[in-house]
Amino acid sequence: MSVERATMAFAGFMVMLSMLLTATVHHGFIWLTLFVGANLFQSAFTRICPASMLMRKLGMKTEAEIALGK
Repeated sequence: MSVERATMAFAGFMVMLSMLLTATVHHGFIWLTLFVGANLFQSAFTRICPASMLMRKLGMKTEAEIALGK
C-alpha cells in the first residue's frame, strides 16, 4: 500500500471513529472530526500532512516510488 492510499484510509477511519465516539461516548469528539477535516483541507494546498510524514519515516513508499520500482 502506498503512502497516498494509506493516508486516505487513515483519514477515513479517523472520521468514522470520531463519529462513532461522538454518537456513543461524548459529543466533544466532534472536534476530532473537525480536526481531521481541517487537516485534509490544508494538506490539499500545502502538501504537508503529519500522518503521511510519519508513514514515510516508517518506510512506506509513495505511488511514484512504487511505479519506478524503488
